Amino acid sequence: MSFRRSFATLAALTLVLAACGGDDSSSDADASEGDELTLVEDPIMDTDEPDVVLPASTPTELVITDVIVGDGPAASDGDTVFVNYVGVLSADGSRFDGNYGSDPFDVTLGMGMVIKGWDQGLIGMQAGGRRQLDIPADLAYGDREMGAAIPPNSALSFVVDMIAVVPATDAADEPSVDISAADNVSELVITDLIVGDGAVAEAGAKAVLHLVAFRADTAAQITSTWASPQPLSFELSEGGTLPGLVAGIQGMKVGGRRQLQVPFADAWGAEGQSDIGLPAEIDLIVVIDLLATF
Repeated sequence: MSFRRSFATLAALTLVLAACGGDDSSSDADASEGDELTLVEDPIMDTDEPDVVLPASTPTELVITDVIVGDGPAASDGDTVFVNYVGVLSADGSRFDGNYGSDPFDVTLGMGMVIKGWDQGLIGMQAGGRRQLDIPADLAYGDREMGAAIPPNSALSFVVDMIAVVPATDAADEPSVDISAADNVSELVITDLIVGDGAVAEAGAKAVLHLVAFRADTAAQITSTWASPQPLSFELSEGGTLPGLVAGIQGMKVGGRRQLQVPFADAWGAEGQSDIGLPAEIDLIVVIDLLATF
């Protein structure tokens, strides 16, 4: 099912990268329009997902139980969190959704993207932790009909594993970098502007980042993800499009800033990408801030 509500669209490059990079972080919880939330009638269970301990009585207020206290950063309003979860009806334990065995679900807290029980219940949770949320109906879906799996006025119980917490960013933090026009290159050019001191982005991992993109021939900025409070998630896997970006992010450390000139052949090919204003046969320059990797 979907816990997301509608939210402002990310910058054009975010959408293009998400589509081309094969990112599927939303799992069963894809964004929906308004309050029309899509229910997965027959969710796929993963054998490794944790059990949900049913509350002794129907919750009338949000009950937070830390099963495992993490040792990483704690989530605050505005942060983007990446989680695995399983959800059941508090009344009888009927399972209606879960994403164990697939990519973590990401949500920016405090933006109304999820039910209120999640927006409130994940605050203060630390990365590496496991938390059970017993959510009264008024902080879930209230008296709305959510298909056969969730009757109206249902209390819901979740177990949530916090995979990563990415601190909130601000559009004003977008880096100002002096980019010079450049001729096309035949190989990826990497320049570290700031060397981070966190975890290293490795092949096969997920990178969480903000970026600013430029066309190389004029050095004109063509798009940026910094205007969105939700950063871009990008999988560093081979075999897809944008191999130059995949290669260029690998080896970065969290907290770092890196400039890449990606040959057009290793970006979108000779045709360019008209959606973001990158002409045919023109290299792509990007400035990347790595916020997290896992």
